[in-house]
Amino acid sequence: MNAEIIAVGSELLLGQITNTNARFLSQHLAEIGVNIYYHTVVGDNEDRLEQALKMAQQRADLIIFSGGLGPTKDDLTKETIARIIGTTLEYNEEALQSIQAYFTKTGRPMTENNKKQALVIKDSIVLANDNGMAPGMFIKAGEKQYMLLPGPPREMQPMFLHYGRPEILKTMEKVERIESRVLRFFGIGESALETEIDDILLKQTNPTIAPLAGDGEVILRITAKHESPEEANRLIQQAENEILERVGAFFYGYGETTIAAELAAKLKEKQVTIASAESLTGGLFLGELTAIPGTSACVKGGVVCYTNEVKEQVVRVKKETLASYGAVSAECAKELAENIRQLCGAQIGISFTGVAGPGQLEGREPGTVFLAIAREGEETIVHSLKMAGSRTGIRKRTVKYGCHYLLQLID
Repeated sequence: MNAEIIAVGSELLLGQITNTNARFLSQHLAEIGVNIYYHTVVGDNEDRLEQALKMAQQRADLIIFSGGLGPTKDDLTKETIARIIGTTLEYNEEALQSIQAYFTKTGRPMTENNKKQALVIKDSIVLANDNGMAPGMFIKAGEKQYMLLPGPPREMQPMFLHYGRPEILKTMEKVERIESRVLRFFGIGESALETEIDDILLKQTNPTIAPLAGDGEVILRITAKHESPEEANRLIQQAENEILERVGAFFYGYGETTIAAELAAKLKEKQVTIASAESLTGGLFLGELTAIPGTSACVKGGVVCYTNEVKEQVVRVKKETLASYGAVSAECAKELAENIRQLCGAQIGISFTGVAGPGQLEGREPGTVFLAIAREGEETIVHSLKMAGSRTGIRKRTVKYGCHYLLQLID
């Protein structure tokens, strides 16, 4: 079954509220194997709603509306749909009594226009509104099915779950569940990752694999459909195994996790302590780590050494190093990492120095970054990076690179 969701309300188009209903409905429809190919938002205008409905009729078996069932003149959803499918509205006595009871209970006078909310499309299955006044509706007309739901999420969500979803299930010959898994990668670009798994993407049918780039990362969503959730997850696992054989070196976690959260978990698991000396990142690295509960077990401390004076006097970078190589150098990064580790008594010291921009520093271009990791008993590693983008973007990606290299080192 293919479905389209049409959200009705000018307030959505004006940005006054967010269309959370579409997300909720898509998620729950996907769970029962209903394909959502289009979301539409239309204002409180009869002509434009009619255009949206006629377009949806060409590409969907099930059309779900949210909003436009209220008592005011601009609430036109059920009137428009009834006219287009060639039927009329009628009062639903149960809904009318419920509305009247609400006003009696609250001691407020019931205005005539509130009766409008009890009007439903003739011969429709009425969906009770346990949290408001306007009932929902489900009706089949020709080869199409229509579901009308109220706009307020506190009314729409329970109505759909308790009454709307079961009605859809009754019409489906076969219920297939849709299962998804999100894989997160860092240190490889979207185009490079796609090139590595291009043949897998080309042959995909079930499961499907969708790449998405975001904030220096690449996300792969693997989605499988099957009557059995276990079989759907088996198909997902099979695809994941094949992908990680190619690009597993850049994989760091699942779902809504962050690379900093994965690093914190790894540090705690391995009982490794860390300290940081941050020039370029200005404390962002430790800020990300210490925002995660429980990191006091692995974070020893750190220094924001933004000026050369602090690098020299607090973190004890040699004056000769700064004079000969500058603050933005591999040599400075190396001393920062080694010294902060010793000063804080940590097993690992990490440092960040570079140019965030917008202008040059010490003759270095914006995006020039040196990141060093010193580990007790091992040779210090210095990574030289070249980045592009905004000042904020460079600093954030530098922190992620630090997390990425540390995960590789302590795995």
